Amino acid sequence: MTDLAETTRASRPTRLRRMLTDGLAARHSGWTTPLLLWLASRIVSTALLGSVYWLATTNGWHFASYRRDPSFATFSGSWDASFYRTIAEDGYPRVLPTDPDGHVVPNPWAFLPLFPGVVRGLIATTGASFWVAGLVVASVCGAGACVVLFRLVLAVADARRARWTTAFFAFGATGFLLQVAYAESMFLLLLFGALLALVRRRYWLVAVLGVLAAFTRPGVLALAVALAVHLVVRWVAARRAVDAGPRGRESFPWRERVAVIAAGLVVAAAGLAWPVVATAVTGRPGAYLDTELSWWVGFVGRQHFAPLTPWFLMAGRWLGPAGIVLVVLVLAATAWFLRRRDLRVLGPEVLGFAVAYIAYLVAVFLPQQSLPRLLMPVTPLLASDVFTGTRRRATGWLVVGVCLQAVAVVLLWFLGFP
Repeated sequence: MTDLAETTRASRPTRLRRMLTDGLAARHSGWTTPLLLWLASRIVSTALLGSVYWLATTNGWHFASYRRDPSFATFSGSWDASFYRTIAEDGYPRVLPTDPDGHVVPNPWAFLPLFPGVVRGLIATTGASFWVAGLVVASVCGAGACVVLFRLVLAVADARRARWTTAFFAFGATGFLLQVAYAESMFLLLLFGALLALVRRRYWLVAVLGVLAAFTRPGVLALAVALAVHLVVRWVAARRAVDAGPRGRESFPWRERVAVIAAGLVVAAAGLAWPVVATAVTGRPGAYLDTELSWWVGFVGRQHFAPLTPWFLMAGRWLGPAGIVLVVLVLAATAWFLRRRDLRVLGPEVLGFAVAYIAYLVAVFLPQQSLPRLLMPVTPLLASDVFTGTRRRATGWLVVGVCLQAVAVVLLWFLGFP
């Protein structure tokens, strides 16, 4: 009897593990797996944020972002979320604020309207504060982003890569952004949804989601490039199928070609629209660009914008010639990584988007502490064997991500902004 009882107890962990594995692999795991990962990651992120908030308030530590009426909700809406609050409550200024020398200073025109608009609707419906409503909207969108990312990688690769990629996304160094009053989670939900729609050839949906994403965060022009890549790939495949004779299978009807082109043009136009809107409302040419450049002053002084120079400008200012060499090495390493054979499993659309988005960051973005946040749209690249090749390797990267998230929370809440 004793041996039987011991055998039964020993088998329980195995049975529980098997039940969990079977549950994750069930028919509806396209929902359950990413939602379970999202829920577990929210426990981790909330514990990290809550611990830091409790320690700071208990000991009277000063935060990097000043808040009136401090609470956990306002703590979760730190940094530039105050601009989203201004937009939600008062809209955009018709006159750009300037310093005594006439230079534009940071203002709400750097932030796009969809996230604060949705938050404003929730405030009007429920009477909640901006901080609470922003947290709710961001958290719901974060859950949706996990689901859509999982389904996107599942559509182009396999369930193993989809699970690990979603886990890296939710638990990683920037995982806390899936629940703070920032537009990131909403943008990622729309962007991943547009890429999934593109893979599934639902071009009208790509256009709709792409336009919405364009008014949530900058960077949607890379989606237009992905549409162009898709057009070329399908066009070439169709020509080869014709040349192969009756056995050719690829069909690319003209109505679909027109749909792809139309979706690409609509997304590109939406991606370029906000600077035009800012100029039209404020009456100041270059209003959006001047606003964006106002954030550069603290890092590199007042500058005129020139494409493809910001990374070299930042590195040269802070590290001298060694910084220029470092940028060249980083770009070379990135190019090498993007050419890896195992990344081809993502398909030309997702890989084409990732390449275009990274090129966009190099062309226009001044690299600083917000770079990890801005790299979140290329999360599908984490499906590479570099990160998911073996269970031990993937587990190691997951642990590293959680540890880096703890470091990021401390640094960003007490020393800087994301």
